[in-house]
Amino acid sequence: MVMKRPKLGVFLFVAFLLAYLLFLKYHYSTSKASNFRPPPHAESNLARAGDDRPVSADGLDFQYGIMFDAGSTGTRVHIFKLQMKNKEPPTVDHETFKAIKPGLSAYADDPEKCAAGIQELLDVAKSSVPPSMWAKTPLVLKATAGLRLLPGEKAKQLLEKVRQIFHESPFLSRDDSVSIMDGTDEGISAWITVNVLIGGLSRADLTTVGMLDLGGGSTQITFSPRDEKTIQMSPIDFIRSFQMFDRTHTVYTHSYLGLGLMSARLTILGGSVDPPGGSTELVSPCLPPQYSGRWEHADVVFTVKGQKAGEPVFETCLTRVQKVLYGKIKRVSEVVSMDFYAFSFYYDRAVNLGIIDEKMGGAIRVSDYTDAARRVCSGPSAEPQQNPFLCLDLVYISVLLQEFGFPPHQQLRLARTINQVETSWALGATFNYMETLRGS
Repeated sequence: MVMKRPKLGVFLFVAFLLAYLLFLKYHYSTSKASNFRPPPHAESNLARAGDDRPVSADGLDFQYGIMFDAGSTGTRVHIFKLQMKNKEPPTVDHETFKAIKPGLSAYADDPEKCAAGIQELLDVAKSSVPPSMWAKTPLVLKATAGLRLLPGEKAKQLLEKVRQIFHESPFLSRDDSVSIMDGTDEGISAWITVNVLIGGLSRADLTTVGMLDLGGGSTQITFSPRDEKTIQMSPIDFIRSFQMFDRTHTVYTHSYLGLGLMSARLTILGGSVDPPGGSTELVSPCLPPQYSGRWEHADVVFTVKGQKAGEPVFETCLTRVQKVLYGKIKRVSEVVSMDFYAFSFYYDRAVNLGIIDEKMGGAIRVSDYTDAARRVCSGPSAEPQQNPFLCLDLVYISVLLQEFGFPPHQQLRLARTINQVETSWALGATFNYMETLRGS
């Protein structure tokens, strides 16, 4: 019996050990099954994937947005494919863009005729957004200065026709999807666009740039003040604070309605959209001497003529433009020390002069516009029929920039696209609309 006890003890020890290991295995497997949760980002992506939102193989979350820009000279559609990020500005994975002419305001007397152009742009959107995402993709149209300048009832009828077309589309369209955009919002949205594209809004400690936009009916200036005096000395409605991407931004912004290039042309030429007595003949020192031609603006066809040869064109035109702009622009001293991007007609006229490449953009000094104006206005008008308004436009741009407070040596960056995305207010307005959808 004494010799057998050790064997019994070993047997009992081994049996106990096996039972303990089996217990651990069972306990581990059941607790793992009951307590496992996917990481928060995985839960988010799973939920979004279940919500028919496209999620790529590497977990990236995408959303689409469609923005119609109904400007004074044409209607443009921007279809954005956005890579969404938590509490950070989304990045643009791709943009599809198409523009048509004329502007929506050209159909003020017959709103039904705008339908074909709107539907053409909607078809571009349908071919750019996956069908599974149509019902979740916001569709928005914002009209700018062209409709702001129309009589209220005519603008209302145009917008109602677009709203009807949008409601019949397969995209997400609400009653607020079609509206006239406030000029200040236009400036802020363009500022958001350029600063998102250059990365200026990705961190609170990064420096933003200012924005200048010269459209057909209005012009905007927007920047984030660094000098407290700018905020204190500016009219109260020039300073706006708003929240986006979980940060509060304060900007100086103003839209000058009627000071866009096409509206300014009409004023400088001495005309109006409702000419007294029906007279549509305009004679101006800002046109090439002895030039005669036709110009259509706001559905009115004008006969425009230059003055007699021998008149000092540049000096006379400069005086005329200075009188038109006198007292209308608020000058801001702080702009001298800031970087600014300039868009639209600032860009187009620099292309006309050959100062920048049409596709690549570039930079221009304020004095370049002034020097070019002096050269074009005073030089031989060998090709007045091709661009008879170039002298007027360049004089206007050079005076406008100086009235804003930009010195002759200041350099402006000109860009039609940044990272292959159009530098307009459309992207910023799309972000803003998506924020309202999330908050509703």
